[in-house]
Amino acid sequence: MTKSADYIIVGAGIVGAALAMQLVLQKKNARVIVIEREKRPAQHQTGRNSGVIHAGVYYAPGSLKAVYCREGCEQTLSFCQQHNIPHERCGKLLVATSDHEIEGMQNLYARCKENGLSPTLLSKQQIGELEPHIQSVGGFKVSQSGITDYKAVCQAMLNIAEHSGRCQIVYDQKITAIEESANALKVFTSSASTGNLAYTGTQLVNCAGLYADEVAKMAGLLPDVRLLPFRGEYFRLSSRFDGITNHLVYPIPDPNMPFLGVHLTKMIGGFTTVGPNAVLASGREAYENFSFSATELKHIFSFPGTWKLLWQHRKSALREAASSLSRQYYLTLVQRYCNAIKLDDLGPFRSGIRAQAVSIKGELVHDFAFAKTPLSLHVINAPSPAATSAIPIANDLIQRLSN
Repeated sequence: MTKSADYIIVGAGIVGAALAMQLVLQKKNARVIVIEREKRPAQHQTGRNSGVIHAGVYYAPGSLKAVYCREGCEQTLSFCQQHNIPHERCGKLLVATSDHEIEGMQNLYARCKENGLSPTLLSKQQIGELEPHIQSVGGFKVSQSGITDYKAVCQAMLNIAEHSGRCQIVYDQKITAIEESANALKVFTSSASTGNLAYTGTQLVNCAGLYADEVAKMAGLLPDVRLLPFRGEYFRLSSRFDGITNHLVYPIPDPNMPFLGVHLTKMIGGFTTVGPNAVLASGREAYENFSFSATELKHIFSFPGTWKLLWQHRKSALREAASSLSRQYYLTLVQRYCNAIKLDDLGPFRSGIRAQAVSIKGELVHDFAFAKTPLSLHVINAPSPAATSAIPIANDLIQRLSN
């Protein structure tokens, strides 16, 4: 049996969900099919992140990340309010923990202002008054940041798309091939429950997250990057730290890396997590340490860019590996700014995998990136802050589909 639609979306994470929603809202007669390999939506990056609604602190001024994050912050908060999704605009503190971080802090403060935010510089004493459990030599506050439950956001977007009557979401379907002709394309899938199926459409949008580069290859593209999986490991703090902070608390990050460092996060539900680190994982779904797959290892280590990246950032790679192998070392990263936390306070919590595009030269792709064939559009790189930026990304994709 073959099903047909105007638009086929691959992936029911938050970017695919936002696109499905925006398509049915903006194109009144459009028929949409969303194909998801899992049995439920938001099972990977969307459902395993920190839940932070980012404001656009870190990103190069004028980049897609900077522009879409700034727009997406307001749109995500508005969407949550409209659809009664738990959220809070709690603000974020970025704290310097030693004098040698002051210059980096000042540079980040200036970037905030370039990105249209209104940060407030704070002294050591002022931070102590706002957050008595936090130690620092200074920092600044960004009031626009917040928290939510992105699984709930994703599900609400899919509900809107489905309730239009013009969007069908099919789960447990793994794409095996894509055929593109002059004016139509066909997507083939397989499933243990339904067997082999086929879908025809006028245009395809690849929002497959961790598997986006593989789907692009099926469509005939040869991306010059590979998506590498970086595992972010979190801990849930013991209940005595519920409500330890009024804000999100972040260290000053390494400006050469797209990872933000181990931070304290207020979570929807009233508890607090700490994390994540950023460890090159052994697979795209290797959420646990020492999880191995020959196919996944080949995907990672057959790529020359992997080795070049590890060598260029060997010191950072070793530090991240140490934080994964040693809870004691992980604790030292937290105690830089919150020394009240002890080893016994680090309880188990789920990890996440971030899909990060890396060039064959071993260079990290810092911005959102897209690729296109005549009838297909591919989201090649959409790491954090993609969840915050999902609605602006969806609008961008619709514009690109029209061009």
